[in-house]
Amino acid sequence: MSEKIIHLENITRVYQIGETQVQALRGITYSVDYSEFLAIMGPSGSGKSTLMSILGLLDKPTSGRYFLEGMDVSQLSKDQMAAIRNRKIGFVFQNFNLLSRTTALENVELPMLYASVGSKESREKAMKALEIVGLKGWEHHRTNQLSGGQMQRVAIARALVNEPSIILADEPTGNLDSRTGAEIMDIFCRLNQERKITLVMVTHDPVIASYAKRRLYLKDGLIVREETNHSAEQRASASGG
Repeated sequence: MSEKIIHLENITRVYQIGETQVQALRGITYSVDYSEFLAIMGPSGSGKSTLMSILGLLDKPTSGRYFLEGMDVSQLSKDQMAAIRNRKIGFVFQNFNLLSRTTALENVELPMLYASVGSKESREKAMKALEIVGLKGWEHHRTNQLSGGQMQRVAIARALVNEPSIILADEPTGNLDSRTGAEIMDIFCRLNQERKITLVMVTHDPVIASYAKRRLYLKDGLIVREETNHSAEQRASASGG
């Protein structure tokens, strides 16, 4: 198990809505390699968001086991989950989830407040993360002065700043035009290939999914198929990834 960054064993998630039980996940068994780039696809209601919430330690499975870097994290307390989440997992969302009227730098520094990083180190790390995503010189611009693509770059820098093992991206290009979306995906590919960050991304867009090396399809809370994307593998090999 230690060679897999994520290992899921028969994960189920049942929600109680009034008198009705909703089975969002019906027994997911799956593993993700270190440095992998995985896209999760499927129609609305297929369980994609529920699975991402469990992977991100935002929710617990009803049953089954989730091993993250070899550690069973399925039934940890909320505080334990939060501590691991802040150290090991970066998040990028469709709606950016940035603090409005604050600067790009302040947004990127935010996760380090929870990690009790000193202000000098926090500033240095945030500046470096913004440089990695191509926003050097934009540190002191407020988020309401940025374009959608720039806001998503700030969000990626924030996800990067604690040097996580994994970045989870939920429809990261959903609010962007196709050209800007391609630029964001190029950043993700670079992080995956050069920095060896494991990327797990939910998307409904087959063009965006084509950047990932593996694609997992869910339907009705079950895995219905898996594909290896050889063109993405060849692209990574050509760029030295």
